Parts: sequence; structure tokens; C-alpha cells
Amino acid sequence: MLAQFRDRTEAGKLLAKQLAAYANRQDVIVLALPRGGVPVAFEVAIALHAPLDVMVVRKLGVPGQEELAMGAIATGGVCILNKDVVQFLEIPDEVINKIAVREQQELERRERLYRGERTAYSIHNRTVILVDDGIATGATMHAAVAALKQRQPARIIIAVPTAAPSTCKEFAEEVDELVCVIKPEPFIAVGYWYQQFSQTSDEEVRCLLERANHTLSTIPRRNRKTPTARHHKKIGEETPPFSQVNAV
Repeated sequence: MLAQFRDRTEAGKLLAKQLAAYANRQDVIVLALPRGGVPVAFEVAIALHAPLDVMVVRKLGVPGQEELAMGAIATGGVCILNKDVVQFLEIPDEVINKIAVREQQELERRERLYRGERTAYSIHNRTVILVDDGIATGATMHAAVAALKQRQPARIIIAVPTAAPSTCKEFAEEVDELVCVIKPEPFIAVGYWYQQFSQTSDEEVRCLLERANHTLSTIPRRNRKTPTARHHKKIGEETPPFSQVNAV
């Protein structure tokens, strides 16, 4: 059994082998969670001959403990809260909303940075393979899935190199399919299962997106902003815009 991935490139190649059934299909698109998910998704997209795009998600860190996620936001005005963290730390709505507004600005900046002038691919009625380098708390993946469902894809497949068995079971019930190369127990952390786990730069994300899509410029793309589901409030309103879903 594989003990560790050498790096995200090797993880992506191994993940692509488990997704071989989706190769050379016109309805398939690969979406990566930046930044660490992009090198993994690049290998998947190349192997499947599928277009590659980003699904930008921003973690909402607890004030003073930013590494601890109290939720996440994603493209389309989606905000998912980890209710256990919020309730235990008694974080007020106005604090959550202030952080969500700030992270929304960063989300929009990153989308412009990564895509440049290129518009996002249409995913309506397509099979979407959503890729990250692993799932830890699950907050960002929950937000990404919620945002994707607003855009009405035909199927959503989560594909990651590693996640805890319990996390895989949880997300398998939320999407059409989940593919995971290794499911270690105890899980510890995503980075623990990589020999090389350095931070992916914004420039690397841009470069990999351009390389992956160099020969796929004719794939249909959406030409309007992604609609926001009616049950989500817009970021910046007096109360925060969440679908209150417990994240692992």
C-alpha cells in the first residue's frame, strides 16, 4: 500500500488512473480548488483530455486563530458555517459577516488573477470532477459543492488523493461519486501524506491553467455571472449569507 505521495504531481497521476472511465468525454470538466488542488487537477485534466478551471473557495478563519476554520465561502455567494465551532466559541454574526465580506473580495481578486480575461467554463448539464490535494476539515469542499449545485451540473464527482475514511463516507452521500486514492486512519493532516508539500504559488496556478487549456479553447463557456440561489443572502447584508451546514 502507498505510504505517501512524492508530491502533488504524483498524486494527480495516481488519481487520474482511478478516473480513467471519464477520459475523452465531451461532457467532462475538471475543477480545482486553488491553490494546492491545481497541480493535482492539472494531471487529471491532461490524462482525461478535459478542460481545467478553478473553483475558488476561501476559508473563514476564527479571529485570532485563523488556521481554525469556522466556515468557507465560494463562487456564487455561498457561505457554509461550521456550527460547532461558531457555537462553541460564541462568534457573533457581525464578526462572521465582516470576515466573509473581506474574504469575498479576496475570492474575486483571485478569480481575476487566475483566469485573466478568460471567462469561466459552463458547467450546466456537465459532469464535474472537483479536485483538491486532500480533505481535512471539509469546510472548503462543502462550500464548493454547494456552489456547484447552484450551477446545475449533470453530475458532481469529488476526486482527492487522500482523506479520512469518515470524511469520504460523508461526502459520498453529498455528491454522485467520490474517488480517493488513500484513506488513512488516523488521518492526521493532508500534508502528512506528501513527502513534498510546499505552497503552490499564484503564478503556478496561472501557468498550469494556461497549459491545460491551450488546446481546449473551443469548449463552451458561460457568458453571464453565476446566479445566486434564492435561499442565500448576499455577502455584505446585515446577517451573514450562510447555508448552515456542519463541516467535519
